[in-house]
Amino acid sequence: MRISELFTKTRKEAPADEVSKNAQLLIRAGFIHKEMAGVYTFLPLGLRVLENICQVIREEMNSAGGQELKLTTLQDPEIWQKTDRWDDKKVDVWFKTKLKNGSELGLGPTHEEPLVRALKPFISSYKDLPFLAYQIQTKFRNETRAKSGVMRTREFLMKDLYSFAKSEKEHDEIYKKFIDIYNKVFKRLGIGDQTFLTFASGGMFSQFSHEFQTVCEAGEDTIYLDRKKGIAVNEEVNNDQVLADLGLKRENLEMVRAAEVGNIFTLKDKFSSPFGLTYVAENGENQNVLMGCYGIGPSRLVGVIAELLGDEKGLVWPANIAPALVYLARLGEEKQVVKSANELYEHLTELGVSVIYDDRDERAGAKFADADLMGIPFRVVVSQKTVDSGNFEIKSRTGKDSQLLSEKDLIKKLVA
Repeated sequence: MRISELFTKTRKEAPADEVSKNAQLLIRAGFIHKEMAGVYTFLPLGLRVLENICQVIREEMNSAGGQELKLTTLQDPEIWQKTDRWDDKKVDVWFKTKLKNGSELGLGPTHEEPLVRALKPFISSYKDLPFLAYQIQTKFRNETRAKSGVMRTREFLMKDLYSFAKSEKEHDEIYKKFIDIYNKVFKRLGIGDQTFLTFASGGMFSQFSHEFQTVCEAGEDTIYLDRKKGIAVNEEVNNDQVLADLGLKRENLEMVRAAEVGNIFTLKDKFSSPFGLTYVAENGENQNVLMGCYGIGPSRLVGVIAELLGDEKGLVWPANIAPALVYLARLGEEKQVVKSANELYEHLTELGVSVIYDDRDERAGAKFADADLMGIPFRVVVSQKTVDSGNFEIKSRTGKDSQLLSEKDLIKKLVA
């Protein structure tokens, strides 16, 4: 990608109505555009980050045996009435619309009901279980508050995976496996050391459900964290009995602000029973399928990572989710400089290295500031000085000093 061909531009100041750090940085860097409160467009560079995050999540879901599908956004009221979740008094975040004939439809805030109905024809025997189905899909929720940039929006991307099991034992095995899988996801996204398994109420189904909370000043949640044990409890279960059950001592708990980036919880037969989702067990009896739900918010993660890792210069992306690995800054319009930069750009691209090539006739300071603002992991400079030395100048986004490397050593450093 050449900067001269990129239609977006960076800006020095963020919009006055944006109070969150993540939205300010993402807008200034040209990653997102605000449509209205709680609704953001992902522009080319922002979309790259979002898709890279989705790819990490997708790889881990697939490795766990998840099968990807995509359910519809438009929702039939009939299936939600079966579980008593169509009424706005029961679920107060619905966006609803009408067809020309006057019949009502909803825009899906979650997808348990439609998934169960879609899968019912394919489940009849214990031999069909267990399995995992997931999607990465847009959700709509009529949030009262939407002031945290892309961390809390009314239209957002969600990965929701659902497990279908024969027994509580089988469900528990899947559930425990996903705690490890989620920890791996957040580690790969660069926030594993600040993301903690957090115990929350399990409601009517189990003693606990689990949230994954990232310690972040901009977060909307308060959790009580035991850093030594690496676990936390949220406010609703912060009582003496729960602490005793978890082996936690109140004096070891630190009250911190956090942002929920994932959750997992048991559903039992809450959704399978109303739809008659059953299977014939080995003993010939009909049994309800037992379910679990496992959510991660990719678009929210864009905001959380921007909040957590961004600095005074701009965004800071981990290499595996950055919009490009290299920001190639060409300084000068001399023929040798242009030729050297063009050839390096083409060579790195051929090797599979993602590059943002700043080929503008612009001063060095402006190019370096944009590289920092965009959060690109490595900045490589081609100038008359580097051409004369036969080397290239490289500097990491978080490093203080640059170094001169030959093309061979440069490629060795950038190509895994």
